[in-house]
Amino acid sequence: MRYPPDILDEIRARLPVSSVVGRRVRLKRAGREWKGLSPFQPEKTPSFYVNDQKGFYHCFSSGKHGDIFTFVMETEGLTFPEAVERLAGEAGVALPAPTPKAQEEARRHRDLYDVVEMAARWFEGQLQTARGKAARDYLDARAILPKTQAEFRMGFAPDERTGLVTHLRGQGITDAQLVEAGLAIRPDDGRPIYDRFRGRLIIPIQDLKGKVVAFGGRALAADAQPKYLNSPETALFEKGKLVFNGHRARAAAHQAKTVIVVEGYLDAIAVSQAGLKAVVATLGTAFTEDQIAALWRFASEPVICFDGDKAGRAAAFRAIDRIVPALKTGYTFRFSFLPAGQDPDDLIRSAGLPAFQAAVDGAQAFWDVLWGREVETARLDTADGQAVFEKRIKELVAAIPDETLRRSYESVARAQLKDFLWTLNRSNAVARRRAPAAATAAIPLPADLTGGETGRFLGLERIFLGMCVHYPALLDERREQVAQLRFRGFAERVPHHDLVGELLRVMGEYEVSDPSIFFAWVAEEYQDALESLHGRARTLPDGAQAPWGHNLYARFPVLQFDLPETFLRACFENFYEQLWLRDLKEEQDEIEAALNEDPSEALEQRFLELRKTIQEVKERSAHAELELAEEAAQYRAPGLLPFRIAADPRGMSAAKVPAPGPVDPAASSPAA
Repeated sequence: MRYPPDILDEIRARLPVSSVVGRRVRLKRAGREWKGLSPFQPEKTPSFYVNDQKGFYHCFSSGKHGDIFTFVMETEGLTFPEAVERLAGEAGVALPAPTPKAQEEARRHRDLYDVVEMAARWFEGQLQTARGKAARDYLDARAILPKTQAEFRMGFAPDERTGLVTHLRGQGITDAQLVEAGLAIRPDDGRPIYDRFRGRLIIPIQDLKGKVVAFGGRALAADAQPKYLNSPETALFEKGKLVFNGHRARAAAHQAKTVIVVEGYLDAIAVSQAGLKAVVATLGTAFTEDQIAALWRFASEPVICFDGDKAGRAAAFRAIDRIVPALKTGYTFRFSFLPAGQDPDDLIRSAGLPAFQAAVDGAQAFWDVLWGREVETARLDTADGQAVFEKRIKELVAAIPDETLRRSYESVARAQLKDFLWTLNRSNAVARRRAPAAATAAIPLPADLTGGETGRFLGLERIFLGMCVHYPALLDERREQVAQLRFRGFAERVPHHDLVGELLRVMGEYEVSDPSIFFAWVAEEYQDALESLHGRARTLPDGAQAPWGHNLYARFPVLQFDLPETFLRACFENFYEQLWLRDLKEEQDEIEAALNEDPSEALEQRFLELRKTIQEVKERSAHAELELAEEAAQYRAPGLLPFRIAADPRGMSAAKVPAPGPVDPAASSPAA
């Protein structure tokens, strides 16, 4: 209902913002204001301010701003009427009496609530009878524990035509009320009403206050259709506005700063039973604007969890079109796709909660899923198809109503379209040049380096350090992690590890925008090593010009080409992960040796953590290597560049050499 402004002002006057906010945030006086840590996102330095005189709070870290009603809505997931009722009660302010029409509607709703609650209790009782054995067996097979069954008030509808109808008639409930509550069906031909739910496991659907408003029924007979049956929409139940388990998940979601959205209520029950309480389920409908708004009241970035099969991806793709027009700054969604053929319940039972949690933690950003959908469905082998694809991306971005967010997406879309279409057309050009039977040229990535495991990592260290010098921005992003790597190699008698320390010293003292800054400020004893791994620009004896990084180019020739930033960044990250993986394996060996001599619980736990991390990094690195190798082949194709640079045996000079045909993979081997 609408509340008069003077009533809202009275509530505000009686409840200072600091008193309402102070229940959740530890505030300290700061002049005329109060300050504290943001309740909306983690931070170490207070950026959250409250001003009682002006009646608002402002969070500089998240940009959120509002009054006491907004704060309660943001932190507890309440609707505006719920927030007003809550705070009015605390302030002792009487809200306006409802109109006679509203009173009659409220009485009618109370009667329907009573009818549905009576039905819920009857279903619960039937589950415990002999007739409910099939339902109990089904729940046992799905590992739904008795305490969980009780918590979710699960029940059973016997396979009888009028079991519930007869029971509720005996309690004084009329046929009209049974039909209005969605519990019974009235045939069009004038026959008596009969039960809507028969021979089904019953799961009550509750509103945000915890009141039962409808039911979901899961068929127990293998041939029964439909497998899942929900109550029809009633005066109490609008399925496009509710999410299953919302009243239980709300507090947990605010504490966890996220909420998981699954497709079925049994999945939500299984996830909740496993320990993740911030979980809800949709009710068999496509996402609606009201459901999106409800989920954003729980958390600013809900994770929608879909089955990894074709149907799950199709459901995710449909959700995108519903979400785009509702997007606003600070509010979005992420998508988690489970292994094909598994829903959340399957995954938890087969691999445990950590496997499901890992799938949720690895959820894809909204933009990535939107982009992936358009790429998957586009015709990109022709100029017309690419134009349609580009137009479609721009139209989707233009549909975002929030101006600030739309501008941000437009910027991302422009850069990604340019990079993607350039790469695509280069790939198509390469494919057209090649004969159908031509073999793919070897790719000069470190995975192909020769010289055994030791030689391979020595070459990898040299390329990686050369890239650190050539692309200082990439080093800057990873400076802490690079500092922790255990480099083993030498360059001109200088340990690679020492050179890294010198590079980081220079980066800490100067603004390094290009390789020349390193050459200008690196100490004299490191200059030869720097030259060996990278190479300053100079004129060769034959008059040819060796560019900045010529020795790096000699070891990793693909860098000579006009490469997209995404490819360069992916190479750098992959090389870092390969070196990190070597360190992880070495640490694992050290701990394994220590365990043999002096076993301890802490060491064993670290060993298990390392084993899991190593497997994840191995799989990720191997997948990335394959993708990079395929992409590198496009840039190194014959005819795309008139020359390549070759290193002398010492890796200290360079010269232009014609490229007569496919690049010799031996040229990518590290200099000795």
